[in-house]
Amino acid sequence: MRLFPFFSVPLPIDLYAEMNTSFNIKEEQTWRNLVMRAVLIVASVGLIVWAMPHDNRSYYHIEKGKPWKYADFTAPFDFPIYKSDEAIKAEKDSLMHDYEPYYQYNANKENEMVKRFEKDYAEGIPGLGPEYIEMISNRLHSLYQQGIMSSAEYSELRTDTARMIRVVNGKQANSVSIMEVYSAKSAYEQLFHDEALALQRPILQKCNLNDYITPNLIYDKERSEASINDLMSSIALASGVVQKGQKIVGRGEIVTDRIYRAMDSFIKENERLHQDDTQNQFALLGQILYVAIIIICFTIYLSLYRRDYLVKSRKIMMAYALITIFSILTAVFVRNTFIHVYILPYAMVPIFIRVFMDSRTAFMAHATMVMICAVMLVHPFEFVVIESIGGLIAISSLRELSQRSQLFKTAIFIALSMMAVNLAFDWMRTDSLSKIDYSIYNYLIINGIALLFAYPLLYLIEKAFGFTSDITLIELSYTNNQLMRKMSEIAPGTFNHSIQVANLASEIANKIGADSQLVRTGALYHDIGKMTNPIYFTENQTGINPHEMLTEIESAQMIISHVTEGQKMADKYNLPKEIRDFISTHHGQGKAKFFYIKYHNEHPDEPVDDLLFTYPGPNPFTREQAILMMADTVEAASRSMTEYTEQAIRELVNRLIDTQMNEGYFKECPITFRDIQYAKTVLIEKLKTIYHTRISYPSEK
Repeated sequence: MRLFPFFSVPLPIDLYAEMNTSFNIKEEQTWRNLVMRAVLIVASVGLIVWAMPHDNRSYYHIEKGKPWKYADFTAPFDFPIYKSDEAIKAEKDSLMHDYEPYYQYNANKENEMVKRFEKDYAEGIPGLGPEYIEMISNRLHSLYQQGIMSSAEYSELRTDTARMIRVVNGKQANSVSIMEVYSAKSAYEQLFHDEALALQRPILQKCNLNDYITPNLIYDKERSEASINDLMSSIALASGVVQKGQKIVGRGEIVTDRIYRAMDSFIKENERLHQDDTQNQFALLGQILYVAIIIICFTIYLSLYRRDYLVKSRKIMMAYALITIFSILTAVFVRNTFIHVYILPYAMVPIFIRVFMDSRTAFMAHATMVMICAVMLVHPFEFVVIESIGGLIAISSLRELSQRSQLFKTAIFIALSMMAVNLAFDWMRTDSLSKIDYSIYNYLIINGIALLFAYPLLYLIEKAFGFTSDITLIELSYTNNQLMRKMSEIAPGTFNHSIQVANLASEIANKIGADSQLVRTGALYHDIGKMTNPIYFTENQTGINPHEMLTEIESAQMIISHVTEGQKMADKYNLPKEIRDFISTHHGQGKAKFFYIKYHNEHPDEPVDDLLFTYPGPNPFTREQAILMMADTVEAASRSMTEYTEQAIRELVNRLIDTQMNEGYFKECPITFRDIQYAKTVLIEKLKTIYHTRISYPSEK
């Protein structure tokens, strides 16, 4: 025997062990929940920070000649106003026009080529006198003295006839016009400008005199590049300076060339200042800390006010996934300055979370997402206000999504409210309607149109996280769908019973604030397993009772089987888990009492195996399932009443539901005594209406 710490009464060892096991299970679940929360926080923070820009750049979309769409901009530090690329290029072109490339004069080439010519023709040129050797040598000397360069370089420089080159000869460098020097080709032609040589050209052409003409002006790359660098360094990259605190542009002001160059210079200087790795590391640490704080605050909210969601991992996974996805999309849009972030339909997040969770959580998730996204923008204040208003409108105008038209109206309300808030900012910051940037309103209209895609995306959310929306429940409750129509044909009595139970259960749910659409849909499908053998259930019998040919145990097993058969049919038709739970819990772990009592009476001295007469369960674990159990039991029993007086109906309802309470069917679901009392009242009033006494019509005499 061990003593329980809170009582002085000794408890049995097996009970103590059971309690100890329960504590261990709870402790294990607590640790599992903590680990899951930590993983979600780390994964969300990691993905968001990974996608965020880390370069501290200011992502402005500047258009020359268009109004400035952002708030008034004041210089946060001193920076130069850089010249435009076109202006710098024009200055470079102007300097390059006067630039003189350096060429080294090679005197050895002349001596080498002339001596080679004289050696090759020492015996004279066939057909010409010896005087032509000296004449050609003198002519080559004259050409080399002028200077010969490569044909490719000469052709490039000759395009500008005023172009000068600087010829370096020893320690002297003289400027020479390109027109005063020759290429190898032009030097060969110049050779025959001498009339004496021109007359003998046919003979001299056979001497291949061009072999003795080679460039003696060699491009001096080192000196030329040094000269170019000196010229380029003399170009001033800036044309002025902006002082810290100086206003550069106001909201709605037309972006002139001066403003454009000033803002472009600020962006370049800001990027240059933040190229330091240390600063980037601090920026990254700041982003991690900021996002982690926001996500942890949202998790604390869930832990304090929505602890049940932390047990349902699918719901919080959806919330964190939506926050992360839209934060990543914002980072992508911010990097691409040609796509405005207002195109993103942020209001989808509160819409989805409102449909599958609740309004307060929807707003907290939306606020978390907006604050994370705002830190990536140039002017976060307007973004936070506009998107917060849009989220509030989405939550308040879409309390229950049951029709497509609701989403269309919500999209219109959200777009109009966001445009109204943006218009308020415009009016507060401008003195003329012409200065308003109306392109923002186009983005907000696109945002409203994009919200219409929430309807098809709702289906993807359902399938991805295993949810069931009101729209799906409404579609399932359509009695002309395939499964309902099949039940009306095969088991018409069960079909009518299900409809009556659905009406009763939904009335109870409305009364106590439960999910009426869920319990109505669950009631329509709770007995679909009876379609397998409909004749074994009294509501489908027409005078023939097959149970008369079965033993009590066989009959009980046949009745009980409609739960397991219903589960098989639900799997076949892909019914949501919430609906399958109604099938398995509408009898709980109760017994097929008719055959159980009958077997007891006929075998008073034999032990009875209760499991042969017990439904597989489990017992109801939600209020809606408890409502269905009460409505199903009462509706079925009311059909066997002999009289339908108010007293008889009241006694029937109280007896059946009190029996269910006493047998512990509702111990595992969060239904209160107050809810059960309201359920009794609704059932009594509805049965009185259904079975009211009709007046008899007189017959015609």
